[in-house]
Amino acid sequence: MSTRASRSDVLRLRLLSHGLSATATATGGLGGPLAVVERMLAVQAQDLPAASWAIGVRSPGTVAADVTAALDAGSIVRSYPMRGTLHLVPATDVRWLLDLTAERVLSSLETRQRQLGLDATIVASAAVAATDLLSGGRHLSRTPFLAGLRSAGIDPDGQRGYHLIVSLALAGLVAWGPHQDGQPALALLDEWAPVQRRLDRAEGLAEFLMRYLDGHGPATLRDFVAWTQLTVSDARVALAEAGDRLEELEVDGESLLLPVATERGVLGSRPAQRSPVLALPGFDEYLLGYRDRSYVVANEDFPRVVPGLNGIFLPLIVADGRVIGTWRKETTRTRSAGPTVAVEAAPFSTLSARRSTGFARAIRDYSRFTGIPTTVTPPVAPPRRSEHDILNG
Repeated sequence: MSTRASRSDVLRLRLLSHGLSATATATGGLGGPLAVVERMLAVQAQDLPAASWAIGVRSPGTVAADVTAALDAGSIVRSYPMRGTLHLVPATDVRWLLDLTAERVLSSLETRQRQLGLDATIVASAAVAATDLLSGGRHLSRTPFLAGLRSAGIDPDGQRGYHLIVSLALAGLVAWGPHQDGQPALALLDEWAPVQRRLDRAEGLAEFLMRYLDGHGPATLRDFVAWTQLTVSDARVALAEAGDRLEELEVDGESLLLPVATERGVLGSRPAQRSPVLALPGFDEYLLGYRDRSYVVANEDFPRVVPGLNGIFLPLIVADGRVIGTWRKETTRTRSAGPTVAVEAAPFSTLSARRSTGFARAIRDYSRFTGIPTTVTPPVAPPRRSEHDILNG
């Protein structure tokens, strides 16, 4: 049986799930870096500084060095558990996630790898070379690792090196672990994260869905499929296995899922206090984690978030659960004063005084997280389009 809810209810519940609500931010968010990643299960991380801030904004008081420390301690690793894209995941969850997803991701890469001249024999040789290079607790950043492959007679030029690393990670041989000379370094997964949970397929699918909804719900089964790139059949198995641990919300005739333990007091009520204005990073799960993104950003504004619809998601300004603009930063470095950051807001419309003040506060939080002095350019409303402009595109 489902409960009827509004789109506003969905936003309030999602802010709670993400640890971004007013209540969550006032009480420490989701906890430290590991607690955040455990709640989210996977945080997109091809842009590591952005992924670090995605953790920081959900963990008030955390600083960037804390995220780096978690990676260097091995409690969080960076791998390719979904969509062939780097994510931060709890170290203990890497193996069962790869058990569920790696085969489909590898299949999707076959055509490109053939174009690059990579076959099973070369990948197998790379696995032997990687084991020789990294065994015994050794760690190598990208450049020396690729040099090691070359010394073993494997050409890593062009995109070959990238695809070989992805293939080895999907096979569960390597993962990005500690930093070396300020750069992420590869390690053998079994050495770097030896404590791994293993789940049978049905159990793993159910946990995948439950953990996704813990950190992202309410969401549809289609959202889950888009996030994981599992099959619809797998999603249905997950739903059946999760059983009475889930409940449904009916919103505009659509069924959204959430764990039964989710706070229900927000349904049909006005929030006790307004959610803070948020400065989220690019590629943040709050937008990226769903197939249907219309709950959080208007369809007509989506191209402003992904200019050219080229897959590059800009940092977000969020107020009351909705994306109301984007922001950009530019870093200046000097020998005498060190780096400084200038942030420029690009709101979709003129910001109210409250939202302008809230955004400035959010950027101060970002500055505390990075430890880099940061200034904000006063937000400027986008130019109004004339009737002539609208009629003529």
